[in-house]
Amino acid sequence: MTPHFGLIIIGDEIMSGKRQDKHLPKVIELMTDRGLSLSWAEYIGDAPERITAALARAFDSADVVFSCGGIGATPDDHTRQCAARALGVPLALHPQAKALIQERIRDTAQEQGLPYEPDRPDNVHRLNMGVFPEGASIIRNPYNKIPGFSCQGRAGGVVHFVPGFPVMAWPMVASVLDTHYRAHFRQNAYLEKSVIVLGAMEATLTPLMESIETAHPGVKVFSLPSVDHPQWGRHIELGVKGAPDAADRAYQDLRQGLQAFALQYGPELVRS
Repeated sequence: MTPHFGLIIIGDEIMSGKRQDKHLPKVIELMTDRGLSLSWAEYIGDAPERITAALARAFDSADVVFSCGGIGATPDDHTRQCAARALGVPLALHPQAKALIQERIRDTAQEQGLPYEPDRPDNVHRLNMGVFPEGASIIRNPYNKIPGFSCQGRAGGVVHFVPGFPVMAWPMVASVLDTHYRAHFRQNAYLEKSVIVLGAMEATLTPLMESIETAHPGVKVFSLPSVDHPQWGRHIELGVKGAPDAADRAYQDLRQGLQAFALQYGPELVRS
């Protein structure tokens, strides 16, 4: 079965509004391109107890989760430590991570025309970025070689940890999907069909929506109301989503059921 995918986005800068989150739409795009879908997302500030609790829930699930942010080595980066606490394991310098970080230090020194000094205090401190929960595997970072990491909980939940910087995080998420979850790509075909219903009230249409879901198990009926759309004004996008054949039959029944109401309609929308 295709796993459920989740996303955790960590950082006070997101919660305070200093930076606008770009991870959620991009991860949705990366997954949609591969025929996958995101089941849930959670935003958390730099609060260790909240981060630990969220990661513990992820590890105790059967979900595949991407966690963005907080894996650096500054005082406000807590994710690595929280992951270890959530798993109940110690932190340890990962040997592959150490090699990659030292390779990055060497490359930077060469670019700047400076000697390579791995024992210099600031370079020793940089190795903290490779201190992961015991048993972690690395995620390679094509931007600057500083790796992320992946861990699995005893209940089967897997969390893939990547930096908060989009230029690093997004190629790493794509690589994880392509490397570990290719077997699930486009395994479950998907169709979403809807129609713009003008001037209707959701309460009026709710009994019809409930009857469609009852008659078509596995198909989800949805309504997305808007009161000030620049083109359609007050309207509801009313539709169904699910496996193509089932969704198509449910949509036909939905349109037939709408005939009992004196309504006006905008365009039909189809997404797959």
